Amino acid sequence: MTRTPTVLLHTDNPEEARGVVVAAHPDLNVEICDSYASLPDAIAQHSPEVIYSVRFAGTSGFPRDAIVESDAVKWLSVGGSGTDHIANWDSTRLTVTNAAGVAADMMAEYTLGAMLHFSLDIAGFARAKNAREWVSGKVAPIAGQCVLILGMGQTGQAIAERCTSMGMRVLGVRARPAPMNNVDEVYGIDALPDLWSKADYIVICVPLLNSTRGMVDAQAIASMHSNAVVIDISRGGVTNQTALAEALSSGNLKGAALDVFETEPLPKESPFWSLENVILTPHCSSVYDGWQLKSLSMFCENLTRYRKGDTLTNIVNPDRGY
Repeated sequence: MTRTPTVLLHTDNPEEARGVVVAAHPDLNVEICDSYASLPDAIAQHSPEVIYSVRFAGTSGFPRDAIVESDAVKWLSVGGSGTDHIANWDSTRLTVTNAAGVAADMMAEYTLGAMLHFSLDIAGFARAKNAREWVSGKVAPIAGQCVLILGMGQTGQAIAERCTSMGMRVLGVRARPAPMNNVDEVYGIDALPDLWSKADYIVICVPLLNSTRGMVDAQAIASMHSNAVVIDISRGGVTNQTALAEALSSGNLKGAALDVFETEPLPKESPFWSLENVILTPHCSSVYDGWQLKSLSMFCENLTRYRKGDTLTNIVNPDRGY
């Protein structure tokens, strides 16, 4: 027997989202909600069994309790990959899935672009151009360089694939180390103290969990060599950004590309704004034209499984956070 649950779409682009879902499941009752503030009332009014939700206005103020404490909601489909904004939930009452991989390729391209920005000294040449100075310059290959990737989920694997194709040496860190394609050496988290100094590029793409909060601490940053570049596309809270800013301003690190911050939007008084060796982006490394359509397509496929009583894909373990 095919189930006919009421579905609530929680997104800032509700009509387009409803069009995608209704096209795939025309017999279902599909409701919409386009704000954080109105979600509790929408859940109370419609009693949805299934919610698809995008964290479209940041983490602060996200109506987590309305979802995880609802007796009606049985399945929450998170439109992105991170689930730290709804932790912790009772997996015996609520199944949570995510859209892991929806932006893996884009985030890998962001990472590669950041690497090339520093290896080609794009900022230096831009300064010379603005000053109308014909300076002596040089570029450097990333081939032969070592990249340390923290987190070997789909994003980490996409990064590793591109780095391997560029001739880089790839070190990967994951909770459960095992051989992987495109990774020269795979380590557990306990090996990190011995790895920081080996990397020319440190890419951080782990979820924010109790086990990863503060993972890149002041001691880790002090252990990195002075020509290293940090690329953080994880979540604010994984990296000690005070220590990172100090290392960048003192020349103890070559540079950083930062897409996530402990406080978002980034406060105007943050030292990162004035550091010339920092690429600063507003948590957008996973945002590209078409990402939400891809996420909705993944949701619709999972919704078909849900209605048939089949096992869902991308179920998140609340203890691991992925």
